[in-house]
Amino acid sequence: MRNLLEIQKQLLPDLMETLKRRYTILHQIMLSDIIGRRTLAASLDMTERVLRAETDLLKSQGLIEIESVGMRISDAGRRLLDLLEPAAKSLFGLDELEEKIRSTYGLSKVIVVPGDCETSPFTKRELGRAGSKALLGVLRPDDIVAVTGGSTLAEMADQLTTLLPLSYKNAWFVPARGGLGESMEIQANTIASTMAKRVGANYRLLHVPDLLSEDAYQSLALDSNIGEIVNIIRSSRIIVHGIGEAFEMTRRRKLDESTVSEIQGEGAVAESFGYYFNEDGKIVHTMLRMGMRLEDIMRTEVVIGIAGGKGKATAIHAMLRFGQENILVTDEAAAQEIGRRIDMEVQSSL
Repeated sequence: MRNLLEIQKQLLPDLMETLKRRYTILHQIMLSDIIGRRTLAASLDMTERVLRAETDLLKSQGLIEIESVGMRISDAGRRLLDLLEPAAKSLFGLDELEEKIRSTYGLSKVIVVPGDCETSPFTKRELGRAGSKALLGVLRPDDIVAVTGGSTLAEMADQLTTLLPLSYKNAWFVPARGGLGESMEIQANTIASTMAKRVGANYRLLHVPDLLSEDAYQSLALDSNIGEIVNIIRSSRIIVHGIGEAFEMTRRRKLDESTVSEIQGEGAVAESFGYYFNEDGKIVHTMLRMGMRLEDIMRTEVVIGIAGGKGKATAIHAMLRFGQENILVTDEAAAQEIGRRIDMEVQSSL
């Protein structure tokens, strides 16, 4: 399939643009479950007239179904997307970008999905779908998986399939940390339980605040029930975590102005697990909380980072410089920015 695409790129470049456009339309319809033409046209920055012509063709081929409430993908359309998926990376030029990032940062795998999740909810959904596939690709029947919170992880949990080749009834999903005090839907506890239910696994929850005073920390550390779940968290074989932009995370945590100024003054650009990192991947600030510690992260066998959006590129770069990631799942917008950073660093070293 890849060889055929390369031949078509040279002999039929116009056909490649048509293929990309129709693949994108079909893919967006699949991610949406059901969607109206006007909404789809707006999300693709395409006129309704052009989109109508394309969707009429897709319908005539039996790839989509058009109803009064909107369009949905057919079984034949899903099968076609499955066939095209291995070649889609080459179609959008993402395979070379994946390899550039993988080899530069020494990762075992990089997955880049088309688009920018900052501007497209469809891209964020695809990011979650790619993350769920990455997790299932390394998940064993008796694993312990620690997960952090955030909207991207919540999307990933929703995209986990319930049709699995293996039984995970002996696996456990746990939160990597306490709650941020924000929407329940994107807290680590909720995401861990959702993921467990989706794959038929077990879960344990950590009912403590994310940020603690020294006295509160010492008191909770003596609680046997909390100590039991913390020990399970720290023995996880897999960690799945989001990557936050440092200033945004200080806002979400409602930190006081002096702490925010201190974190900014230390050059923090990224946050994950309660640690703040500078552009070189060095930890410059640590928040006191229960859950994963630095030493636990460093000995975890598989660490999957998932984040996207052009504005997250610097934060993602910092986490990759930290050097503990095994698998990165990101989107095209962030990957392109990271790729440009790599090129600039190469040029400056010459």
